[in-house]
Amino acid sequence: MQVIVTDHRCDIAVLHLRGELDADTAGALRATLADLLERPVPRIVVDLTDLKFCDSVGLSAFITSKQVITARGGWLSFAGANRFLVRLLETVGLSKYFAIFPDVDDAIAAGQL
Repeated sequence: MQVIVTDHRCDIAVLHLRGELDADTAGALRATLADLLERPVPRIVVDLTDLKFCDSVGLSAFITSKQVITARGGWLSFAGANRFLVRLLETVGLSKYFAIFPDVDDAIAAGQL
């Protein structure tokens, strides 16, 4: 899996994921999220457009990070999830826990409100 971070206006980080997120690749995600959690008020959009697969280990990394982010007054949202990922998030009940947007621009716009 490839992980790239880009910074956007209003101190929002966009975390672009490409490939498959599973037990073998979750370490890279956790390390990147740990760096982003060092920000005073983390605001993170996770771009799932190019993520083809995610297992429970990957979901765990997001859940753990969101708890820290929320405690610091920030937020974490998803953008561009394919049908598989949307269904996965709905099946495990995380679609109520994470905001999910059609694309990165919509997620950034919602975060600026």
